[in-house]
Amino acid sequence: MTDKQEKATPKADEPRSVADVEDEPDAWEERINRTGCAAENAKLTDCWHETKDWRQCSAEMLAFQKCWKQNHNDDRTDMKDADKES
Repeated sequence: MTDKQEKATPKADEPRSVADVEDEPDAWEERINRTGCAAENAKLTDCWHETKDWRQCSAEMLAFQKCWKQNHNDDRTDMKDADKES
């Protein structure tokens, strides 16, 4: 490892900058990344933030739904719901 690489990664006892912490995915980002539809989700939420009207985001919603189904997320989330009911 080079000196530059060692300095780029803070050690456990070194303080971390706000930028370092903000660049790390939070729990929600990790969950959406695992769906395989993070890009579609970002486009959908960007549309809503720009328009404040879900009706104007139907193309983005359809793309997200298609991705969700192609990645079998219904199966994955159904199993989690079934566990909660038991």
